[in-house]
Formats: sequence, C-alpha cells, structure tokens
Amino acid sequence: MRRRGDERGRALLDALLEGRSEPGLAARAASGLDLPEHGRYAVAVLRSAGDGPTGVTTETDGLRFLRRRHGGRETVVVALGDRDPAVLAALLARWCPGPGGIGPVTDGLAGLGAARRLAEVALLTCPPGTTEIVRLEERLPAALVVSQPELSARLVADVLGPLLALDPADRALLVRTLEAWLECGGSAGRAAGRLYCHRNTVLNRLRRLERLTSRSLSRPRELIEMMLALDAFRLSAPQA
Repeated sequence: MRRRGDERGRALLDALLEGRSEPGLAARAASGLDLPEHGRYAVAVLRSAGDGPTGVTTETDGLRFLRRRHGGRETVVVALGDRDPAVLAALLARWCPGPGGIGPVTDGLAGLGAARRLAEVALLTCPPGTTEIVRLEERLPAALVVSQPELSARLVADVLGPLLALDPADRALLVRTLEAWLECGGSAGRAAGRLYCHRNTVLNRLRRLERLTSRSLSRPRELIEMMLALDAFRLSAPQA
C-alpha cells in the first residue's frame, strides 16, 4: 500500500510539474503528498541528478523537498514556508555540483508547472562549464536573451559580427576585457588589476571594441545592446 501511495504521489507531482490544469489536481496532490495546497513553493532544475532518494518528501534544514529525475536532470520542489528562497542555492549545492536554476516563488501547488518552466530558463543562463546554481531573479536580462534564441542570434550577428570575425585568441582577449570591465562596474583601473595589465591597455582594448561594433560604451542604450549581445554570445554554446 505504501508503494502504491508513493507511485500515486509521484504521478500527481509529475502532473503538477507538467503544468496540467485538471480540475482538483492540486487538492489531490496536496492530499497524496501530505503538503499544503496553498503555500510558498520554489522549483529548481539541476542539469545533473544528485545523490539520495527521489520522489519522496525529505527534510533538510527545516525545508521539505520533493525530487524527481528525468533524462539525467533533476527537478526539486521545495516547500519554503516563511524561509527566504535565497538559501536554496547553498542547500542544493550540498548534493548536486550544478549548474542549476531556481524559479520564482509560487503561491500554491497549482503554480508548480510555471515555476518549473522558469527554473529551466534560469538554468539556461548558466554558461557551459559552470557549476553555479542561480535564481531567475538574478538573471532576468540573460533569461530574456535565452528565451528568444532566433532574436539572440541576430543580436550577436548585428552587434558582435566584426568581433567574431577576428582570430579566436584576439576575440577572446577583447571579450574577456569587456567582461572584466563590466564586472568591475565600468572601472578601467579595477579591470586592469583583474587582467594583470595596465589601465591604458584596458582603455585601448575597449576603444577597439567600440570601433569594431560601431557602438559606444558611454551611451546607455548602446551599452545595453553590448551587454545583451555578450550574454547571448556566452550562452550560445550547446548545453547538455
């Protein structure tokens, strides 16, 4: 009986995560999974399945987790209660090396399907080779980019086309300089320290980028185009 109950609970959870809109589904799932129908939930999607049992409710640090694995990926539903969703990334990293994406908090089991879809978008904002677990709210501009792959490809071609035509080593140097400058809040001096070069070297590379892209980093609209194109370029490699 317990095995049949677990199987029924897994089927109900899968139906919620698929976003089905069957009448009474959330109420049946709440009963079958012993969870409140209404409450604060978050969904995470991890690219690699972690250790431990799946399809059952477990508790860690006062949070209740339900875990499902499909095709090498793992979907985790978390009953947050009154906890801050920011703590999830650290907790999830204990059993999964990442990368992973965490969707926005949803009010009730009926919203798990939408939360899962947005968690998958958050996962797509993790560049290949990284192991971070990120929240969608931290990656909204990049999420917009990955949600529209055709437009993203056109953005990269239009903004970074001449840059992409360079020798790969030369291109990588300019891209890394732009990344460092952005990460340092637009400070050439701090970027130089990070890149182990002179401040004037950073400025010269940035001016070269401006000439290649026909865009000025000092004009907000053109800077936004550069940042979005950079995100699209970094995230364009195939992801497993």
